[in-house]
Amino acid sequence: MVAYSFHKMFAEPVASLRKRQTIRAERRRHARPGEPVQLYTAMRTRQCRKLLDVDPICLDVAPISLVIDANHEQLLAAVYLRGCPLNNVEIEQLAWDDGFGGALFVDKARLHMGRWWLNAHSAGQFDGVLIRWEPRP
Repeated sequence: MVAYSFHKMFAEPVASLRKRQTIRAERRRHARPGEPVQLYTAMRTRQCRKLLDVDPICLDVAPISLVIDANHEQLLAAVYLRGCPLNNVEIEQLAWDDGFGGALFVDKARLHMGRWWLNAHSAGQFDGVLIRWEPRP
């Protein structure tokens, strides 16, 4: 079983099942489709807490590339999922699904995601995986 820790801004969307995906850098082992995933916030701290009582099941793990460009109007200049470029509508949906949409954000989800990635990872291309899960019935 694989565990993932989330920034505090994503804890509530993950716990409420509004956020059912995460983008992560490559590592030795990620979740595999069909296996449970454990979702936490603040792992390795005293504030650590599990976000869901029943571990959801991994649906899919796909290669993803994000191109962050500080000079681009949206900051998130391009996204490639499984090597295929996403169009503007698909990028907006990806950002929304990744926790950057909703009433709390005045700007578009794509722009907010671009700002967050620029601050967290800097400009350039990020290559990793998109992991999606679903709750157990």
